[in-house]
Amino acid sequence: MEKSSNITVFILLGLSQNKNTEILCFVFFLFCYIAIWMGNVLIMVSITCTHLIEQPMYFFLNYLSLSDLCYTSTVTPKLMTDLLAERKVITYNNCMIQLFTTHLFGGIEIFILTGMAYDRYVAICRPLHYTIIMSRHRCNLIIMTCCTGGFVHSASQLLLTIFLPFCGPNEIDHYFCDVYPLLKLACSNTHIIGLLVIANSGLIALVTFVVLMASYFFILYTIRTYSAESRSKALSTCSSHLTVVVLFFAPALFIYIRPATTFPEDKVFALFYTIIAPMFNPLIYTLRNTEMKNALRKVWGHQGLLKGR
Repeated sequence: MEKSSNITVFILLGLSQNKNTEILCFVFFLFCYIAIWMGNVLIMVSITCTHLIEQPMYFFLNYLSLSDLCYTSTVTPKLMTDLLAERKVITYNNCMIQLFTTHLFGGIEIFILTGMAYDRYVAICRPLHYTIIMSRHRCNLIIMTCCTGGFVHSASQLLLTIFLPFCGPNEIDHYFCDVYPLLKLACSNTHIIGLLVIANSGLIALVTFVVLMASYFFILYTIRTYSAESRSKALSTCSSHLTVVVLFFAPALFIYIRPATTFPEDKVFALFYTIIAPMFNPLIYTLRNTEMKNALRKVWGHQGLLKGR
């Protein structure tokens, strides 16, 4: 299929057409973006500057925070700029770049969450073999696999979209470039491509979510015989991860597991996995984690003492 060159720019309709609402949204998302950077950088520095980096769980958490920063940065700066702009314009090339990068870092995040669930499963269900199974070589291999999986996913999404002909309306009813809103604008039959998107994004999200839930079922089944103290510690660690999984996967499944249709609610649901989840991840992993709180005190308390001298 020969790609039409009629459309060189797209107009993003954004979250609202009301200027006052857009200003309020700008202030809110500016706060969110600052919180995302502060929280995730705090976690990354606190892990890499302490012994926690030697533990697989925090090794993965460090990379999860990095992927959170990269993922939200593909969307949030453009969203905030558009909230103050008269016309929300994005060129065709930049639209394709945004489509690729959002699915790249989103895919990496999904696979890292799976790696973290595997780490918790091994730690709780096979504790005697934990240090052998979750060696640093194995952890590095898992991260490399996550990055490769994210790249393959995003490349396939881009290939499904980049050859579509766009020759009609150029208004995208969203605040960033995504597959389903672009399929609505294509001047060709996109039924097959819509099914391929479900097979790619939808099934990846669904299968990964099922695998994650299954791993936690086995974890809960295993800890039923543990002492109350050990059970409480295991549940505390896993509940943080489970909260992040639900916060990220629930809206993603709502959008990508259905046929290629769009709803006005999609923009609100997309906010959860592009902005809200990356903002809450540091809080969720820190507030109920004694080791993380001690690391924060050690690193940043030490910095405070150095400044006081």
